[in-house]
Amino acid sequence: MAAKGPENKTARSDQSLSAGPERVQKLLARAGVGSRREVEGWIEAGRLLVNGVPVQPGQKASTSDRFELDGKLLDVSSAAEVVRRVLIYNKPEGEVTSRKDPEGRPTVFDRLPRLKDQRWISIGRLDINTTGLVLFTTDGELANRLMHPSSQIDREYAVRVFGEVDDAMIERLKEGVLLEDGMAKFTDISPAGGKGMNQWFHVTLLEGRNREVRRLWESQGVRVSRLKRVRYGPIFLPSRLTMGRWEELDQKGVDALSRAVGLGSVAVPQKTPGEQAAHDRKRRKSPGKSLQRTRKGGSWQVADGAPSKARSESRGKPSAGKGRKPAR
Repeated sequence: MAAKGPENKTARSDQSLSAGPERVQKLLARAGVGSRREVEGWIEAGRLLVNGVPVQPGQKASTSDRFELDGKLLDVSSAAEVVRRVLIYNKPEGEVTSRKDPEGRPTVFDRLPRLKDQRWISIGRLDINTTGLVLFTTDGELANRLMHPSSQIDREYAVRVFGEVDDAMIERLKEGVLLEDGMAKFTDISPAGGKGMNQWFHVTLLEGRNREVRRLWESQGVRVSRLKRVRYGPIFLPSRLTMGRWEELDQKGVDALSRAVGLGSVAVPQKTPGEQAAHDRKRRKSPGKSLQRTRKGGSWQVADGAPSKARSESRGKPSAGKGRKPAR
């Protein structure tokens, strides 16, 4: 879904950036050092220095300045020019959506290809028990816009609900429910199969608050037993991508994401033969032990995209994948 508001007036070209100073939060986010919210927290705590002086709210800087976090020098050279690559990853259960986990659990970053001069930034999060589509990019500005509530980017999930679901409940979930952190609602709910007390639905929402899908259903006295993200904005999880594996979006897919948040096209970097070979080896590598554990005791399948061709076409969304199997 295209971004709304002033950021979406005209898609701009992002192949190169002005060398002039800009807000510290924006510069560090584009460099992949941290999200804008994280950087703001560092500034408030006095942890971030520019040229040896604590950063002040609203302060501007450039890539020629010296940045330190807790005394450690930060490399912001990648912010001098936009490198926009995007991965799609099919997350299994048992992995956390963070770079490091204090409990030693596997993370979504463990199986991603290594980068020489950039780093992967996750676009949104999934909790440890939720599977499906996670996007990663090297462009902090793209990541920030795709996650920011003002962009109104919709996320679609396949969800299996245990309990009685009637039309009145569905209407309440679409009209809005008061949760502990404010009002929340699904913008769309479509039945996707199932029998009796176990029913599948495809649900869509325009934000990514913590465990929001689960909490919305639980507010109605039913329980979510399976949850899988199948779409983020214009990008669907392709049925060919098995759990624990990833693939890189081509120029068409990256451009679709960029347009959704009002950014112009940036050429996806071409790989050398050696880089391509290493990339292919990493992509073919078998899933690790964490994924094998999640599959123990049986498998399950859900629809990996829109429940019907007509539904996806009516939205006018470009897709990263092809036809989808119906939910079971």
